[in-house]
Amino acid sequence: MNQVLLSSNPRSLDVTVLEAANGKEHGPEVLVLGSDIQFSTHALESYATSNWDPVVFDAMVVAAAVEYCDRSLVRSKRSWARRFTIRVPVHDQDRWNAPQVSSALHDALCFLTGDSWHFQFVSREESEAPPRQGFLEMPPKTEATLAFSDGMDSRAVAGLVRAELGQALVRVRLGSKRSDRPSNGEPFTVIPYKLKKKPHNAEPSARNRGFRFAIISGLASYICGGSQIVIPESGQGALGPVLAPVAHAYPDYRNHPAFLRRMQSFLSALLCVEITHSFPRIWYTKGQTLAAYIALGTDPMEWKTTRSCWKSAQWSSVDGQFRQCGVCAACMLRRMSVHAAGQSEVSDTYVAYDLSASDLARSVPGSFKKMNKSFREYAIAGVLHMDHLADLTREDGHAILRRQAIEIADAQGMSVEQTEHKIREMIQRHADEWSAFVASLGSGSFVKNWVRGER
Repeated sequence: MNQVLLSSNPRSLDVTVLEAANGKEHGPEVLVLGSDIQFSTHALESYATSNWDPVVFDAMVVAAAVEYCDRSLVRSKRSWARRFTIRVPVHDQDRWNAPQVSSALHDALCFLTGDSWHFQFVSREESEAPPRQGFLEMPPKTEATLAFSDGMDSRAVAGLVRAELGQALVRVRLGSKRSDRPSNGEPFTVIPYKLKKKPHNAEPSARNRGFRFAIISGLASYICGGSQIVIPESGQGALGPVLAPVAHAYPDYRNHPAFLRRMQSFLSALLCVEITHSFPRIWYTKGQTLAAYIALGTDPMEWKTTRSCWKSAQWSSVDGQFRQCGVCAACMLRRMSVHAAGQSEVSDTYVAYDLSASDLARSVPGSFKKMNKSFREYAIAGVLHMDHLADLTREDGHAILRRQAIEIADAQGMSVEQTEHKIREMIQRHADEWSAFVASLGSGSFVKNWVRGER
């Protein structure tokens, strides 16, 4: 089990969630339902069925409180871990305080964030009014739900799984709806709540996102009667952030089997149903997943409408047009994967449109206004993340792969030896794709000059 390492005096934050304003809620440690945590009636209705259970509402309140805490308390430069205590009113106090529920919640959150979490669940004074019910048309035999966003993997894997399961697959929207807007009456079209109270600090690590997405996916599966949650990430996305973490930061487990196994235990205990997670593309690279999706022939160009970049329009626009930055780790993985799948994109897809340029500054349009130290650091980190993953094929990377195999073998229902073999195959494929991509940029490319060399 992962251990949370706390300093002798860790930064801490206590937060109380209130059902309604009581005149004493002005401090940063209080969240008021209805004002600080707001639920969209229309959005919540996409989660409403004739058998609505208040535990769904309570779980979303918990997710919102966790998000507020995680974003509000900046991590110390000397110690990653922090300590949180959260007091939450719920409809069924005994259910949430049951040892198997509270311990599983604590285990999942501590493992995901590297922090210490403590919850106090108290009984609500008044029940929350249920959302309007009965207007959703649920698929008659739902087998699986899939977390769906504007990303390439989610679009591709949704197509691959739907080719097998048809209407038995239900997509759960976890991101912004810039495109592919579902029709009215479709379930799970948007996350139903928003945290309106702005955190009083700005902690950028944001590990709470993994918990929020896992909660929403689990609730959707519970509502529609599905027993399986499909995780769409390919191998580099699910395992890469743990295999090659950033500097001395705690590893990012948000799409990792070891974290989702813990969430599986929590959701099953809370909801009293068996919910499992499946990873159909974890042993494949993103390039292999894209190629498999294109081979379906359903809409071979649809993947081009997806977005992989981490940066917002504020930092990644040219002449008023929002582009993907082209150099962060997510963009670099996307571009390498497109090349591996034998595909191409138009040049104005990215800010850094010309990776064959001799210098990063020459790769962007002259009108780009954010060509600064931060942009350069993102680019260096993106290139080095791809390169460090590829380096794991070297002999000195074998111990890292072995440790990873031990950590996730049980979650995957495989032996350590089988798991290690699968990880090695995926990483070798990544290294081959990365070498081919870098070579395609030419010997004068700044990317070529940044990598560690031939392997």
